[in-house]
Amino acid sequence: MATAPITDANPALAEMEARVARFTALQPTDDYVDAAIPGCERTTYRVLGTPPAAPLAAEGFHLNIVRCEPGQSAPLHNHLTQEVFVALSGRWEIFWGPAGERSLVLETWDTISVPPGVSRGFRNVGGEAAYLMGMASGRDPGQINWPPQVRAAAAAVGVSLPGG
Repeated sequence: MATAPITDANPALAEMEARVARFTALQPTDDYVDAAIPGCERTTYRVLGTPPAAPLAAEGFHLNIVRCEPGQSAPLHNHLTQEVFVALSGRWEIFWGPAGERSLVLETWDTISVPPGVSRGFRNVGGEAAYLMGMASGRDPGQINWPPQVRAAAAAVGVSLPGG
């Protein structure tokens, strides 16, 4: 196992400040088209990933913060990579499987790791707006994909999901 060498590295305050994503300065992304499906409305803030879409560059993982009102969700979807969810506030149901038939509830600060290729989604099951952190591994998590039932729900309200 490699050990990190001790160095004299001591970045200036301005250099480290350039590596901070202040939550109050984050802008919601508008590229999660599935958020237009009724019941899936949510606000997503990209934090780490590939600039300029994310304010901070990261090697090998991507990080978003999601805000949902009670009952709102991200529909069943999958990625080519592992995805980790951390409940920052509130209560979140994480559901998975081909039809989302399995689920568990995360309380504040609970964390779950969903394996690559497993269809997954999440829902705010608490009584107030809450925040969830999502992290996807890998240099390229690939394009999100949705199962047929989610594609049908999107099409029914005129939302065109990419791929398929």
